[in-house]
Amino acid sequence: MLDDRSKSTAMSGSQGNSAAASGILAGTRVLDLSRVVAGPLAGQTLADLGADVIKVERVDGGDDLRTLGPPWVTSPTTELEQSTYFQTVNRGKKSLTLDFAKPEGAEILKGLIRETDVFIENFRTGTLAKYGLGYEDLKAINPRLVYCSITGFGQTGPYSDRSGYDYLVQAMGGQMAVTGLPDGMTGAGPMRVGVPIADITAGNNAVIGILAALLHRETSGTGQHVDIALFDSQVALLLNSLSAWLNARAPLPRTGNDHPTAVPNGVFAVKDGHILIATFNDREFARLAEALGHPEWATDPKYARSRDRLANRHDLSRDMTEALSHHGKKHWMDTINGAKVSCGPINDMADIERDEQLALRGMFVTLEHPVMGEVKVVGSPLKFSDTPVVYPNAPPLVGENTEAILRERLTMTDAQIEDLRANKII
Repeated sequence: MLDDRSKSTAMSGSQGNSAAASGILAGTRVLDLSRVVAGPLAGQTLADLGADVIKVERVDGGDDLRTLGPPWVTSPTTELEQSTYFQTVNRGKKSLTLDFAKPEGAEILKGLIRETDVFIENFRTGTLAKYGLGYEDLKAINPRLVYCSITGFGQTGPYSDRSGYDYLVQAMGGQMAVTGLPDGMTGAGPMRVGVPIADITAGNNAVIGILAALLHRETSGTGQHVDIALFDSQVALLLNSLSAWLNARAPLPRTGNDHPTAVPNGVFAVKDGHILIATFNDREFARLAEALGHPEWATDPKYARSRDRLANRHDLSRDMTEALSHHGKKHWMDTINGAKVSCGPINDMADIERDEQLALRGMFVTLEHPVMGEVKVVGSPLKFSDTPVVYPNAPPLVGENTEAILRERLTMTDAQIEDLRANKII
């Protein structure tokens, strides 16, 4: 674990390579052709685990996420700026700019594929095959290759040729049907989740699929095509909401900050603000009732069982609000957590940055870039006893490592590199 609030200095070059060598995926080579969020997140997670990840970007501007701002990370010495969004999913990578739509560029990519373990792409289905870079094309060059495609709707089915972004998939995948204030309240209606949940889940699913395919390769000797769809990933997130419909034809309604089935489970006003209280069984509720000074609630027919509390949630909310109104947040968080019932504050970003638990867990990391200076990133949630995650370098500038990669991986000369640059291949 890193100390000093997890401050880490990571530069490109030998220091970064040394750091990566200690990761659990050390020696694993990844080509990341993805853009925006889901694919880059998958590539970043593999880099955190020690893989050597090359991000392949457009010659003219690179990943679109670089310019999706404000806000920006600005260089202390130049006028260069990069979106803060880009920093969230691209640490630990090297950047190669390449126009693989041109035959010379495609050949460079194929040259790199020969010693690559994992290939990540999120182009519309069938796009890369036009350039001889589809799964079957690259499998012929490297049968051990794990080829991961991340798309809106997958490689098969009637929607497979559609593009798909997180917001659209939240709508189509049911997330917005179960998120938002209930009907009858001011502001009621479908609501998206405030973070790109479909992108994040698809990125995490891609990592799971890639690691499983790598494990299978150890016994079979061959790679395979991993097909990840944002739509599939979002629908899989619905869990109890979709199960209630599939098995009981009982759609769970939008309930705002209240849980659709577990009561009490939501936001409650106290003397100096609000807190979140969560119970999921009758035992926890009995402990909560005791902590609130009303042990009789645990045997009250209106509140004793989970189904009773659900039927009488409005009465219980009224009674709890009255009991909680006499003290402030600190009192109730200490008291309720002391009773072994989940309770906590509703934190904003500044609160999260100050949180001592997150600091101790190494969830804030400062990386040093030679041009951009200090870049602050959220650390990996993965914790290992013997092979901790690594942070070899800050998110790279577009094309920052192009020449080094071509020299080291493909033994190209200065003249060859200059010729490629002149022809806008790199």
